[in-house]
Order: sequence, then C-alpha cells, then structure tokens
Amino acid sequence: MEQPADIASLSFEQALKELEAIVSRLETGDAALQEAIDLYERGDKLRAQCAARLDAAQMRIEQVKADAQGRAIGVQPFQAG
Repeated sequence: MEQPADIASLSFEQALKELEAIVSRLETGDAALQEAIDLYERGDKLRAQCAARLDAAQMRIEQVKADAQGRAIGVQPFQAG
C-alpha cells in the first residue's frame, strides 16, 4: 500500500481533495472499523491543515483604508464577517 503524503507538504487543494475522498469513503460505511478510525484520524489532520492554510491566507489579505475623498491612506488587516 502506498504511504500517504505528509500532510504539511500538501497544498490546500491537495489536502481538500484527499479530505473529500476520505469523507466519501467513510460515508459508504464499507470500511472496516480500524480502517475507518485511521481514515477519520487522517481526515481530522487534513481538516486542521486546511483550516490553518485558510487562516494564514486571511491574515495576508489587507483592506485598503481610504479618506473621505477616496484616496488610499493605509491598510489594515482584513476582518471577516
């Protein structure tokens, strides 16, 4: 059996694709108990990696602050929500 890729080395897209495949496999209910546990654990690590990558990307996004005339006067961190 092929060794799974190191999660930290996966791009966001690769991690998300693998996570989706794990969810599909678990949803079928065909996995033996130990395999399901292993898949769940890897899926949880992939989910955490995806969340960390999204958080890091959000922190890099900056919002331009403008004065009353619409001129850029600086930037501030992006605030979601």
